[in-house]
Amino acid sequence: MDDSAPHLLHSIFAWLVGASQVLGVASVVLTGVWMGHYRGGFSWDGSEQEFNLHPLCMVLGLVFLQGDAILVYRVFRSEPKKNLKLLHAIIHLLALTLSIIGFVAVFDFHRAAKIPDMYSLHSWCGMATLVLFCLQWVMGLLFFLFPVASSWIRASYLPIHVFCGLVLLIMAIGSCLLGITEKLLFSITSTYALFAPEGVLANILGLLLVCFGMLIGYLTTRKEYRCLPNPEEESLSVHFKTLTEGGSPSSP
Repeated sequence: MDDSAPHLLHSIFAWLVGASQVLGVASVVLTGVWMGHYRGGFSWDGSEQEFNLHPLCMVLGLVFLQGDAILVYRVFRSEPKKNLKLLHAIIHLLALTLSIIGFVAVFDFHRAAKIPDMYSLHSWCGMATLVLFCLQWVMGLLFFLFPVASSWIRASYLPIHVFCGLVLLIMAIGSCLLGITEKLLFSITSTYALFAPEGVLANILGLLLVCFGMLIGYLTTRKEYRCLPNPEEESLSVHFKTLTEGGSPSSP
């Protein structure tokens, strides 16, 4: 019975990771269908079709890829930490690149259509998320991938970095939900309350994003799914314990 417990735990983990990927891919696909089928497709000419790149890039970058970057440390938990850090940083860089493209697209559209920028709660939350995401990425490079700080400083920052990663994912999903509602109210105000197909699709998209975030949060916070310890991690843990509990570096 005891021997079957690790296998069961691994099976549950695999199913949860698979479910998260299904939810993430479905969110991206639904965003593409929404913008492609209901909103006229995509282009880069300052028109509404250029605006359509904004939601697609944000869902793909700041939500799906950011979530997958977080999962790197759970899915490949037995791999060398240096490889995981590099993969984590690369996926985040790709997410950042797509997010910047999405922001440029919406600003281009606003300029062409003479629409004011940065007046809505959605835009404020989205900009805050992007700025903090950039800062988080740079801090991760300086503290972990190409560390310039001492081990005890890195140890004190590590839990903050992990916490901020989850907060940023929550902020990104929250910004998406605000954007979905805003777009629907701008586009189909008269038919939204009548359960128009476009509105139903967008609502389902919002639910998928929430479920994706919940699964990522669950997989990230469960202790049994964390990376297997290695000398570097144990060293950081000991230093952090010394800082917070006053223990000695040799304490277990």
